[in-house]
Amino acid sequence: MARRPLPRILSNGSAQLARSRELARTAADSATDVLHPLITITRGLRRLASAGRRRWVDTPKDRRGALLFGVAAVLLAVALAPYGPLLAVVALMAAAAWHGRDRTPAVPAGPAPGQPQRLKSLYEALVPYFAASDDPEPLYARGGDWGKVFSDYEFDGDGRLTHLLISYPAYFTDAEPRSRARIEHLLGAKCGRGREYHFSWDEEANQLTVRVLTPLPTDIAAQPFVTAPGETVLGFTDPTRVQRTLPLTHGAHGEERTDVPPVVWRTGVRSTEPHLLAVGQPGSGTSTLLRSIALQALHHGDVVIVDGGGTGEYACLTGRDGVLAVECALSGAVTSLEWAAAETERRLAAASKAHQAGDPPPEDTRRPLWLLLDRPSVFTHLAAADDGGTDPQALLVAPLRHGRAANVTVVVAEQFDGLDALAAPVRQHTRARVVLGPATAEQLEAVLGAPPHTTPVDQMPPGRGYARLGTGPVHRLQVPATPDPYDDATSEAHRQAVLDLLPPRTTPADEEPGPVPEAVRLDKAATEKVAAAAGLAPEAEVSEPAAPEGAAVAESSS
Repeated sequence: MARRPLPRILSNGSAQLARSRELARTAADSATDVLHPLITITRGLRRLASAGRRRWVDTPKDRRGALLFGVAAVLLAVALAPYGPLLAVVALMAAAAWHGRDRTPAVPAGPAPGQPQRLKSLYEALVPYFAASDDPEPLYARGGDWGKVFSDYEFDGDGRLTHLLISYPAYFTDAEPRSRARIEHLLGAKCGRGREYHFSWDEEANQLTVRVLTPLPTDIAAQPFVTAPGETVLGFTDPTRVQRTLPLTHGAHGEERTDVPPVVWRTGVRSTEPHLLAVGQPGSGTSTLLRSIALQALHHGDVVIVDGGGTGEYACLTGRDGVLAVECALSGAVTSLEWAAAETERRLAAASKAHQAGDPPPEDTRRPLWLLLDRPSVFTHLAAADDGGTDPQALLVAPLRHGRAANVTVVVAEQFDGLDALAAPVRQHTRARVVLGPATAEQLEAVLGAPPHTTPVDQMPPGRGYARLGTGPVHRLQVPATPDPYDDATSEAHRQAVLDLLPPRTTPADEEPGPVPEAVRLDKAATEKVAAAAGLAPEAEVSEPAAPEGAAVAESSS
């Protein structure tokens, strides 16, 4: 059966639509030109009415009567004067036309002096990458016209590019990461080093948009964040990448208020990235990130801190309500992590028994437990030097594998030089990643699993870096300032901000925590392991690291 020809409206509909669209655009431009005086006068009347209303609101109530009397007297004089109403209408129209005029400064038709030379040099630098010898109509050629490829550009007050739209030929391999990286590196060098550039590749239109990113705010101190249970604010990022904002105070004394887009990490039973790994150089702010997470976690859960650096960065948390332990020695770290592993197994068993009985999980299994480890590779070396010593990372297998179901979250902070010493379970189960401080593109891709869409810079403030949650996009990140309040170099404003967030101290720092109740002690097997690790006799009583009710392990029925 022969096919029937398409109707003419479908066969040549695109041409008719294009002509109709052009006619509509022409009619709209003509109407705008004809009605431009009326639009100007209407805009001026609206501005005059707004000014009159503001004047009336600003006038004190005791003077409004005199103001009304003066206005009435003027109107009466105008009405009684010869040609008064006509002259008043003419004066009002003239004032409206003056106030309704377009006050936007005129945009120069072309680039300012000196800018064409910059664009020309940038065009010549791109020729070896975008040119092809067999192209009959090349966009890029020696001595070519840069106006054909740079359709939109903006410069700052110093004459450096802040925005650039580049057209490139369709045969360029824009789908290959190496080809993109070469172009991005070149543009970052030619447009000016020391700034972060965002690159947006449009493969369908063969266009590349280069935009200079504004620096992230560094004066946001630790403060209570408006989040739901199970949400942790890692830091703050660009407004173009996140559709959520948080009300915050910032400034030297917290006098300014603004809404900042955050990077929110969700933990708990429904989390797809229940554990986090933070990597950085010394002084990059990984300890600051752990302190910020600890202060937020203490609102709804309990925290165990293992400090492998041994510098006392977490001494302010010792003995606080909800802080089960702050360990700086190998024996204490092993004891606390053995308890955490046993607690994870107890929670799983209790939750499984409740599910089988058709009951909700017990309350003590739903309270979040956080394990924060700063530089655990130090303890790995100490355990290897001690014959038969237990590696604390080996005790993280159960919390890492079953932490999501048991409401146990593991956060590990490590430096780049100790990254190879991390155990395989730590690398495998920490799907939320953070990189702080200066890092190469290869280091960022190795940790985050994907390269960022911005150019890394050599100089970064503390707490500045990148974050990626699972398989999501890579975000720029600025961690809120959460310094050690006991450090002499900490400013008074930041010190007080951290001290205000600390829970009350329930156990003095110079005293050992008392024995825990019978309901929260370890089972017999775990007690023997803890006693052996601590060097005590098996029958000696071992106390847990200040575990509150609902976060420790129930006694075994045996």
